[in-house]
Amino acid sequence: MQFVLDPPRGVALVLLGMTLDETVAAVSAWGAPRVYPADEVRDFDLVSTEYDGIGFQAALERDHRVTAVTVWGPDEGEDPDVQIMLDGLDVFRTPADEILANAARKGRQVNDNDPRAPCIPGVTLAFTRDTSQEVPRDEEGLPVYFTSVLVADEKYREK
Repeated sequence: MQFVLDPPRGVALVLLGMTLDETVAAVSAWGAPRVYPADEVRDFDLVSTEYDGIGFQAALERDHRVTAVTVWGPDEGEDPDVQIMLDGLDVFRTPADEILANAARKGRQVNDNDPRAPCIPGVTLAFTRDTSQEVPRDEEGLPVYFTSVLVADEKYREK
């Protein structure tokens, strides 16, 4: 199974701008979604599910519509039969440096000032390389592969 990151539109079946009901219906195909309504700690609704070891979270902020989708990679030792694709590369099985270099070759601006959390503004792709798990690491001690990726619109970081 492949899920395609489509910045700045969304991830696979979850598109930015979807309502809560549309989001729940879309991710129900992947697994039983959990809905966390906004509360005093979090001022947005959150829809969360998992498919074959890959976690998905959709944040519904502005007007209770999806503003961001985060995809979490598999846990240590898991090798799910799922690919999270960006420009033909599997985000969680292709080295992080290669993902960023490919984005730069495609003309995207890559901001890697924080190597633990690089991003691609303009289409708003934000990656993380932090984990406490025992995973392969580069010479700086960073995980070789990304551990999560957020897809949002180009205004997401302005809020």
